[in-house]
Amino acid sequence: MQIFLTIDLDLFPLIAYIRYWLEQEDQYSLQAPFVSKLYTDLKKDLQRNLSQTDPFAEQRVLLSGDKEKINIRDFGAGSKKLKSAHRTTSDIYRYSTTGRKFSTIYNFLCRQTPAAHVLELGTCLGINTLYLAKATEGNLYSFEGSPSLVSKAENINCFDHVSFVSGDISETLPVHLKTHIPVDFALLDATHTYEATLKYVEMLLPHLHDDSILVIDDIHWSRGMQKAWEEINSLKEVSFSIDFYECGVLLFKKGMQKENRILSI
Repeated sequence: MQIFLTIDLDLFPLIAYIRYWLEQEDQYSLQAPFVSKLYTDLKKDLQRNLSQTDPFAEQRVLLSGDKEKINIRDFGAGSKKLKSAHRTTSDIYRYSTTGRKFSTIYNFLCRQTPAAHVLELGTCLGINTLYLAKATEGNLYSFEGSPSLVSKAENINCFDHVSFVSGDISETLPVHLKTHIPVDFALLDATHTYEATLKYVEMLLPHLHDDSILVIDDIHWSRGMQKAWEEINSLKEVSFSIDFYECGVLLFKKGMQKENRILSI
């Protein structure tokens, strides 16, 4: 039974991707002017940025070649590839770090908000932190449960307006939100369980506004993550949602016709 369960879990993202590939649409399917422009501008921005040198190529090279072993404290689903808590930094970079394409997408989406108060749930090695920091106009707070990962992220950080918050996110986030409102942009890339994802969104919702954007990474990572994504889409506060397979994007503008679109990227 355990063998079949493991196979099912491993195949789920592939099955979800096939479904995404079959159902994805392009900009011509979009009726809402705001979303149509957002999507068109995103594709142009992505094309322009990816044709240029990666601004954080040096940090990526550094982490990809770092053979130091560190102890990881997992609060959630953990890694599908790395089962031991004792992992090399290069392996963490290889299996758990966002590629340049989606890091660039997160940077663009953050720039579409006031970006005065930006949150990242799940620092990992700090790569996405750099792209978000580049887009942040005010302060970026990056939350991470594993102190060893925070240390690695601090080592590559080159921005003064970034603060790292170490500890169980379910405990540190509500403390932070008591004194830091509203939230303009948030990237959820932590824990990767159905329960935790819903809990984080529930915490953030009262602090979001008309121009806020919430991005959830790995929405098809597991059945639980996909279920969480589907339930979050149905929340009355969500006006529009976009499924890019690797991540989901949530908008909160009032007056929009509620839709969920699966878009190519």
